[in-house]
Amino acid sequence: MRLDRLRRLGGPNVYLSRPVAIARLELEGLTGHETTDHPGFAERLVRALPGLADHHCSAGRPGGLLDAMARGTYFGHVTEHVTLELSGLIGRDVHFGRTVRAGGPGSYDVVLECPRDEPPDSPVVAGLLALAVRLVGGVLAGRAPDLAEGLARVAAEHERGRLGVSTAALARAARRRGVPVRRVGDLNLLQLGYGRHRRTVWAAMTDATSAIGMEIAADKRLAHRLLAQAGLPVPDGETVATSAAAVEALRSVGPPVVVKPLAGHQGEGVHIELTTVPEVVAAFAAASAGGGEVLVESYVPGRDYRVLVVGGRVSAAAEVTAAHVTGDGAATVAELVERVNADPARGEGHDRPLTRIALGAAELANLARRGHGPGTVPAAGETVWLRRNANLSTGGTSRDVTAEVHPEAADLCVRAAATVGMDVCGIDLRLPDIASPPPSDPGAAGILEVNAAPGLRMHLAPYEGEGRDVAGDVLDLMYPPGTPSRVPVVSVTGTNGKTTTVRMIARMLEACGLRTGLTSTDGVHIGGRLVHRSDASGPRSAEMVLGDRSVDAAVLETARGGIVRRGLGYDRADVAVVTNITADHLGVDGTETLDDLAGIKALVAEEIVRGGGLVLNAEDPASAALAGRDAVRDREPVIRYFATRPDAPAVVRHLAEGGTAYVAEDGWLTEASAGLRVRVLSVAEVAGAFGGHARHVVANALAALAAARALGVPVDAAAGALRAFEPHTRNPGRGCAYLVGANPVLVDYAHNPAAVTAMGAFVERRWGRGGVAAVTLPGDRCDSLVGETARAVARSFGRVVVYEDEDLRGRRPGEMTRLISEGLREARPGVRHRPAGDLKAAVTSALDLAAPGEPVLLLYERLQPVTELLETLGAVPHPDAVSPAP
Repeated sequence: MRLDRLRRLGGPNVYLSRPVAIARLELEGLTGHETTDHPGFAERLVRALPGLADHHCSAGRPGGLLDAMARGTYFGHVTEHVTLELSGLIGRDVHFGRTVRAGGPGSYDVVLECPRDEPPDSPVVAGLLALAVRLVGGVLAGRAPDLAEGLARVAAEHERGRLGVSTAALARAARRRGVPVRRVGDLNLLQLGYGRHRRTVWAAMTDATSAIGMEIAADKRLAHRLLAQAGLPVPDGETVATSAAAVEALRSVGPPVVVKPLAGHQGEGVHIELTTVPEVVAAFAAASAGGGEVLVESYVPGRDYRVLVVGGRVSAAAEVTAAHVTGDGAATVAELVERVNADPARGEGHDRPLTRIALGAAELANLARRGHGPGTVPAAGETVWLRRNANLSTGGTSRDVTAEVHPEAADLCVRAAATVGMDVCGIDLRLPDIASPPPSDPGAAGILEVNAAPGLRMHLAPYEGEGRDVAGDVLDLMYPPGTPSRVPVVSVTGTNGKTTTVRMIARMLEACGLRTGLTSTDGVHIGGRLVHRSDASGPRSAEMVLGDRSVDAAVLETARGGIVRRGLGYDRADVAVVTNITADHLGVDGTETLDDLAGIKALVAEEIVRGGGLVLNAEDPASAALAGRDAVRDREPVIRYFATRPDAPAVVRHLAEGGTAYVAEDGWLTEASAGLRVRVLSVAEVAGAFGGHARHVVANALAALAAARALGVPVDAAAGALRAFEPHTRNPGRGCAYLVGANPVLVDYAHNPAAVTAMGAFVERRWGRGGVAAVTLPGDRCDSLVGETARAVARSFGRVVVYEDEDLRGRRPGEMTRLISEGLREARPGVRHRPAGDLKAAVTSALDLAAPGEPVLLLYERLQPVTELLETLGAVPHPDAVSPAP
């Protein structure tokens, strides 16, 4: 077997609402082989990886995979399950897998769930798949390779790439509240919410955390000064830059003292309860090793506590105990440390609730001070302290004491947070007992530090006691109950009409005063201004709009390619629109049939908020049928059909059932419900519809109207927007009409049979004759679809000029001209057609073929060269397009 390629779908996709990776697996020599063709394989595989015995597979119960292998299953399926089992062994909590045929014999796509916040460029999936292929191949060869070393490397990559404990808790808390979450690259930085409600959080530091407060917290000397000025208890201390000054501080402050870096963190370089000059000199040398100043302060006796203050109240409190082991009379200190570190709750740094204990210089020095070493065997029950300062980062443990905090102690911590100016902070303090009022005697209690961006893990999963939902408290601070985290999102998909429809919807929302983010095939627009030019109909563009804090609403063109290759770029739309589903892109990305295409487009209809709006084309069977899909019904959508005929069967049924539809009736765009008709705008007034002759534009206007009304846009605002939707400025490249001399020139992106047929019908209705067509078609369509589109051209136009775009999309020069020409002759043997070298030659030739006043249809791939060419030809907007025809 061989892994050919790997891609990742980061958003909701046709397989799962969570991210997946898709690996192309070539079985090569195993093509056509099943597990039963290799006696003993299943047994040997399960011996090598016993957890496979519990895999459910399609049976829905443990042992399902064993049954499948006993019946005979292919090796792509086996590799899928082995990869999932290896994922579990490294702590990667994923369960979904699927293996599907992918074209030729022996080619399969292995679809595997990925953790939501795993970095998109993580090498973990590829590493796991490679190990799975290696294991399956080895077992087939009669040997089970040792995967321990390779799995350890992949596990290390997984640990490096996963979110920290605090950030992961915040991501979970946000999702529980329905707040959208997106991790930024491989950082512990989360973007929460959409548009103007977007917030950012980095561990427990929010985007509202005071920069001044953080600077104060980082400067222990300044923090102590401000706290002391506020009447809060802090240790006496001095800042020193030399060992002699440290010794002098020992004398002036009085022993015992604490020596620590002025800008230290995570308990590093802290030396406590020092009484002698040699101890202070040594501690100064260690604390100043980084070159900074050192703080010498009085030692406050008592117990160590960390109190988390969120939004002016105590969220949680924990008693922190320094790193230690307890003897059993048999094991050495080193063995006891190893035993403690075997706890799966301990990890490196902050990636687990607890940190592994090290036997470094500080720990060894502390052991020696107490007459111990790594090889010492402590007595049974003896506590051996490895650190003197209590800190989780140096291997300490925590005990939840939230319920014990005395109101006066809580008030002290809240005042400290307010003094420094922090919305979220951790207060380190020493007290005899947090359950009692803090003593008022000088030196009997003290606030040791105020910590910015405090770690949450000691409160989330304390070593002892009840875990606290502190991440939820931080989320409630950022999004108080009742505060929105989203802006209205409309997602529009379909084969034809997407771009026009999203532009119309955006115009309606803008007419209501909403600053709208728009994505379409020509770029990203914010507030009506182009900010990023590209084919912006995929997930990255959606993320760009939804991440813009100036956006009040988002309208997203959602094309097939983005869905298939990367998934959706949003989490739940408020309104989904499916304009139509007709033959296009068949033969691309494994899409072979119209049903395949409908399954892809259906994702947009399925990924809406519960009770959200769903706009479907009643005159298109594939679109209308989406209402019956189980995944769509599960969302309990409010369905709004649209149709250019009021007697469309789906509309008639829907109205009879009490629904709402948008139809063209008696020359008006009409909002119809049982027994009620609201006329919105006469068809003759719809800009760009040429008095209703361009029925596809009328259909787009109805779809846009349905979506806008689903979001509460008033009827008059919607009507005004459609009336002012002048195509040359609002909808460039879609149904735009010009005059070149006496000849109308229609510019459109039609590139499939349905779109070409619609344009041909429009030309016939408006001008009463077919005219001339200058045609290019995208080279990434399959030959049969190119031929069918060319036949649609021939059925409407008797004279055709064929040219090729600059981007051949993998085709050989002349190949597309041949395919189009063959299709034209097949549909209309007498068709007059000629090749042209490029766009300019094609337009010139088409105008030469056209009689005065006869229309010319120009199909294009890139709009800019078309507009530049028309400008040189002196083209002006057609009067019927600038103002609606009477």
